[in-house]
Order: sequence, then structure tokens, then C-alpha cells
Amino acid sequence: MVNYHSEKLKSGLYLVATPLGSARDITLRALDVLSSCDAIAAEDTRSMRKLLNIHNIPINDRPLLSYNDFNGDQVRPKIFEWLDSNMAVAYASDAGMPLIADPGYQLSKQAADRGFYVTSVPGASACITALTLSGLPTDRFFFEGFLPVTKEKRRHKLKELSNIHSTLIFYESPKRLIKMFDDLVAIMGENRRAVIARELTKKFEQIISGTLAELYVIIQKEQLKGELVVLLDRPISTGLTDTDVKAELSVALSKMTLKDASNFVAAAHGLSKRYVYNLALSMREN
Repeated sequence: MVNYHSEKLKSGLYLVATPLGSARDITLRALDVLSSCDAIAAEDTRSMRKLLNIHNIPINDRPLLSYNDFNGDQVRPKIFEWLDSNMAVAYASDAGMPLIADPGYQLSKQAADRGFYVTSVPGASACITALTLSGLPTDRFFFEGFLPVTKEKRRHKLKELSNIHSTLIFYESPKRLIKMFDDLVAIMGENRRAVIARELTKKFEQIISGTLAELYVIIQKEQLKGELVVLLDRPISTGLTDTDVKAELSVALSKMTLKDASNFVAAAHGLSKRYVYNLALSMREN
């Protein structure tokens, strides 16, 4: 049985990382803080109670409060009252690191702005865990989190990200995965390397690698469930700009149908058929 340090904590806000799946993926310092703090705020109080029970940490008469993006405006004043009373308050999101595509930003920012002590108790993070397992370059990465819900805004965002020379990391819902990949293929091209990381640290953990086109076929055949992280390799460098491709299309279109011309230019340079076809369509419309 683990003996937690029960030293009196300094008054302030402690941002505590919690496990993604395996309850043992929690740091000893996090357990110390959760056992010694004066109050706990949690995105999901049920998950927090379960975690405390697993690690034999009694809540006793300490307050346990729900805090999330929906009730934050109403709950923050209560947490600030605790901090004003020199209490040590732990805050944890449902899984992973608070603030990273999870609630806690306004709480942390406003607490710091008010002069309260704020510190991090780091630990598990889905985006970093997925990156280390992906087989994609780790020297530079860009974490986007969740893409916009609507198709127009999602495609606009992907166009902004398409030329970033870093590994791109996204979170996505299983219900929206096919729509996401429809847009990824259209904007990023069929040949860009990608990875889907599913249910990290859990029993059914799975890492699926391939081109965007290959993964698109897989997810259309099999509905993936659970928590998902999608990663993209940096852009494939062809040395060609849209203007270069349009120039070649112009010549091809004078001799072929739109579809044949698009396929011919795409095959000649190893480009996405959909990307070249969309350029050809835009030329015809203009």
C-alpha cells in the first residue's frame, strides 16, 4: 500500500493530471496532492471519486465540486472563496492534463490574475502519448485539438494547417471521423501519411498507420469506437505550386476530359487525384 505524503500544501490552485485509462498512470505527486489538499474541483466528480477509491484516498469531509466549461462562470467564485481562505485546491479534468482540450483555462488564468499561487502537477496527456507511438516525426509538432463542427469551417481550418511543416495532432469523435477524413483527403491529399491512435493506455489500445486514402477505406468499413487521436505527417514536398499544377492542367484539358486530365497530372507528380480534380474544377468555374 502506498503511503502518501500528507504535508500541509501551500495555499493555491493545483492543476492535476489524471490517467487516460489505466488508473496506475498517475504520479506519486498527484496522489500526494489529492490526499492532502483542502478541496477538490473536478470535471467529472464520479470519475474523481472512482480514482480516489482505487488509490485508497478518503475524501472525508473535504468539498468535492463539479467544474467544467458549462458551469465555470457559476463555480469559479466558490473556488476563489476557497483560495481567499488560504485553502489548497486541486483541479482535475476527466482524463489527461487540464486545459489541454479540456476545461480549466479560465480557472487557471483568473486565479493567476488574482494573485493566487497556481502550479501544475503534470502527467498523462493523450496528444503526447499518441505522438510517441505514432512513428511520425516528433521533433516538431502542432496540436490543434478538435476541428470545427461544420464542414465549411473545418475545411477552412485544414487549409490553414495544410502547409505547416510539423506533425499535426487532432482529437476527434468517432461519430465525426468519416466526415473529418473526407475533408482531410480533399485538403491534404490522399498520399499524406497519417495515424489513428485509439483508446490509449486502455485494454483495446490500437495504432493504425497508413496514407490518408488507406485509413479512409478502413474507417468506412469499420466503425472505430472510443477516444481517438488523429496525427498527420508533414506535407509531401513536390516542389509544385497550385499555379504550376494549373499550368499543366491547362495543357492537358485542351486534349482530354476534365477527369482524364486530372488523373494524368496527378499520376505524373504523385499528387492526390481529388486535389488535382478540385483545381481543374475551379479552373472551369473561373
